[in-house]
Amino acid sequence: MWIADKWKDYEVLDTSDGEKLERWGNYILIRPDPQVIWSTPHNHAGWKRKNAHYHRNAKGGGEWQFFDLPDEWTVSYKELSFHLKPFSFKHTGLFPEQATNWDWFSEKIKQSKRPVKILNLFAYTGGATLSAAAAGAHVTHVDASKGMVNWAKENAFSSGLSNAPIRWLVDDCVKFVEREIRRGSRYDGIIMDPPSYGRGPKGEIWKIEESVWSFIQLTTQLLSDDALFFLINSYTTGLQPAVLSYMINTAICKRFGGYAEASEIGLPVQSTGLILPCGASCRWEK
Repeated sequence: MWIADKWKDYEVLDTSDGEKLERWGNYILIRPDPQVIWSTPHNHAGWKRKNAHYHRNAKGGGEWQFFDLPDEWTVSYKELSFHLKPFSFKHTGLFPEQATNWDWFSEKIKQSKRPVKILNLFAYTGGATLSAAAAGAHVTHVDASKGMVNWAKENAFSSGLSNAPIRWLVDDCVKFVEREIRRGSRYDGIIMDPPSYGRGPKGEIWKIEESVWSFIQLTTQLLSDDALFFLINSYTTGLQPAVLSYMINTAICKRFGGYAEASEIGLPVQSTGLILPCGASCRWEK
C-alpha cells in the first residue's frame, strides 16, 4: 500500500462505526467512511470536541452538523496551501491520501532536469496540479466544474503559484482530449482522477465502468515519446488495483515500454497504527 504519511496539518485520529475522526489543521471533523466496518470504543478525546460532524442518512445523502467551524480555513502540505470548506456529500475540497502520489510524480519531474508538460484531467481543486507546478512542470488543468477550477486558482494563489505556468480550463475532459489529439499536442505526464459518475459542462454523462477503458486508450495518444509517467486514481469499488494495472499494461506498456504498478493508497490512523484504505492508484513509468 502507498501511504500518505508526510502530513503535518492533517491526520486520521481514530476510526469506528463507519466513521473517521480527522484533524484538518486546528479543526476536528467526523465524516462517514464505508471502509470503517469495525467498532471500537470512542476513547479518543476528539470524538467529544469535534468542530463538525457529517451525518449520513438512510437514503444515501446527509448533512453537516456544525459546532465551531469557520466557513473556510487553510491547511498546508509542504510548500502548498489549500483552502477548505465543508460542502455537499461530506467533502472538504481535498483528498489528503493523494499526497503519496504528489510526492511520487514531483520527484520524477525534478529528476528529469528538463522542461516537462503535464496534463491533469478531472483536476478538482488542484492538489496534483500545484504539486506538479511546484516541481517545475508546465501544467494543463482540466475540470468540467467552473467552481472547482476557480477554487484551484485560489489554492494556487495561496501557494505562491499564481504566476506558475498553469493553463486553467473548464471543459469536458473527453472532448478536450479529442481536440488535443487533433492539434497534435503531447504531454510528458498525464494524471487522471475520474469520478464514478459525472456530467460535463454541457450535460455530458460519464459512467466510469462504461467509459474509463476507452478514455485511457484515447488519452495515451497524448503521451510524448519520452514521457515520464501516467497516473490513474480510482475511488470506485469495482476498479481494484489489479484492474487498473491490467488496463494500463494493455494500453501503455505494450506501446511505450516501461512498467505499471498498482496499489491501494491509504492514511495512517493515529490511535491504532492501522492504515485506512482510501482507493487505488496505478502508476506507469519508464
